Amino acid sequence: MIHENLKSFPNDFLWGAASAAYQVEGAWNVDGKEKSIWDTFVRVPGKTFKGTNGDVAVDHYHRYKEDVQLMAEMGMKTYRFSVAWTRIFPHGKGEVNQEGIDFYNHLIDELRKHYIEPILTIYHWDLPQALQDAYGGWESKQIVEDFQNYSISLFKAFGDRVKYWVSLNEQNIFTRLGYQTAMHPPGEKDDKLYYQVNHHASLANAAAIKAFRKYVPDGKIGPSFAYSPAYAKTSKPEDVLAADNAEEFTSHWWMDVYAWGEYPQVAWNYLTRNGIAPRIEKEDLELLKAGKPDFMGINYYQTTTYEKNPLNGVTLDGHFNTTGEKGTMEDTGLPGVYKTVTNDNLERTNWDWNIDPQGLRIGIRRVTNRYQLPILISENGLGEYDKVEDDDSIQDDYRIEYIRTHLKAIQEAITDGAEMIGYCVWSFTDLLSWLNGYQKRYGLVYVNQHEEGEHDLRRIRKKSFYWYKDVIASNGENLN
Repeated sequence: MIHENLKSFPNDFLWGAASAAYQVEGAWNVDGKEKSIWDTFVRVPGKTFKGTNGDVAVDHYHRYKEDVQLMAEMGMKTYRFSVAWTRIFPHGKGEVNQEGIDFYNHLIDELRKHYIEPILTIYHWDLPQALQDAYGGWESKQIVEDFQNYSISLFKAFGDRVKYWVSLNEQNIFTRLGYQTAMHPPGEKDDKLYYQVNHHASLANAAAIKAFRKYVPDGKIGPSFAYSPAYAKTSKPEDVLAADNAEEFTSHWWMDVYAWGEYPQVAWNYLTRNGIAPRIEKEDLELLKAGKPDFMGINYYQTTTYEKNPLNGVTLDGHFNTTGEKGTMEDTGLPGVYKTVTNDNLERTNWDWNIDPQGLRIGIRRVTNRYQLPILISENGLGEYDKVEDDDSIQDDYRIEYIRTHLKAIQEAITDGAEMIGYCVWSFTDLLSWLNGYQKRYGLVYVNQHEEGEHDLRRIRKKSFYWYKDVIASNGENLN
C-alpha cells in the first residue's frame, strides 16, 4: 500500500549500531582468554581473504573508551555488542574468568555513563575451541547445559544494568555455513548433522530464554535471525512454489521454533522422507515451547529470488563471493525444492548482495503478521570499498542512501502497523568481515586497518557518521 503520510518513529525508538566480539575486540589471547573455533579456523590456509584474522581486529578491547566516546558524540541511543564466551569461560565451562567479566563491566558502565542502552548478544559464533574438542560443540546435546550455564553467568553479572539481550546471533548462518557448506568452522558438510546441530542450538536458545525469566525478570530477550525474504522469479506456479519452499526451509524453520516451539510441517516431512530429520526427544518440545522470545531480532541485508529447481538441479556448492569481484557469486539451490536466481529489478553490491529496501518492509510485515512479536532490526548495513580522501574525509554517500532508504522502509512498516523497538546499523566502526577481510567496510567510523602490513588503527568519522547523527537527533524526521 502507498501511504499519503507516514507515522513518526516511536519516541523511545532505539537508534544504534552493532558489532561482534571476534570482529572488533582483538586481544585474542590476553587476560585469560583462550581460543575460540574462529581463532583456530582462520589459521587454516585459504579459509579467509588474504589470511586475515581477528587477533587484533580493530583493537576495541583496548580502545573501547575511545569508541564509546564517538558513539556519545553521535548521540546513539543503543549499542549492540557480543560477549566472547572464552573471555568468561576460557575452556567453555568451569571457573569464571574475572578479567573477562571486568572488561564487559567496564564497557557496560561506560555506555551507561553516556546514556547509551547496551544490547548484549550472548553468542555471536565464537564457540570455545575446548568444547569443540571435548564433544564436538554444537554436535552434542551437552552444549545445551553448557550454554545455559554460560548465559546464567552473564545474567548474574550484567542483568542489573543490561535490559535488552540477544540470545543467538544468526543461528541459520553459523549452522548452515559450519555444517552444510564448510565455509565456517568447523568446516563440515553433512546434512543430517547440520539439522541435528541446528536442533541443539534451538534447544540452547530456549534454555537461555527460560533461565532469563528468573534472573532478569524486567528485561527483554530474543534471537537475531538473518532474514532474507523469498521472492518468486515469475508468476509461474512452479516458481511461486519454489519461493514458498525457500521461505519454509530458510526462514520458518527457525522463526517458527523461536515463536511457537514447533518445526514447520512441510519441511519436517521432507527431512523425514530423506532420512535427515533431527532426533528429537519429548522433553525437547517442552523446552522449545518454554523459550518464547519477547521480540524477534532481524538481521536484514537482502532478499533472495527463487525459481524451480529440478531433481537433478543445482546444489549448495556454488561459489560465494568473498573477494569483492562483482559478478562472481554463483546460484545455489536444493534439488527438487528451490534454486536462487538473479533479480534483474535490483542493484547489487560489489559482493553481489541485492540492495532492496522494500524487501525489509516486506520482511517486517511477514514477521509481524505471522508471529505477532515486536521487532528489533539488530543488523542492517552496507559493506563496500571506502576511500580516504586527501583531506581525511570519507565520502560514503552510497552508504547514506542505503541506510536512508532502509529506514524509510521501516517507517512505512510502522505505518503499516508493525511494532518496532529499534535499529542497529551494521556496524559502528569498520571491522573484520569474517571471510572477507578488512577491505569490505561497513562502519560509520573508518578504522585504518588493512589486510597487509602494520597500521595505526586510527578512527576517522565518515560522512555517514554525521548524517546518522542528524537522523538520531531528529528521531528520524530528517531522513532526507
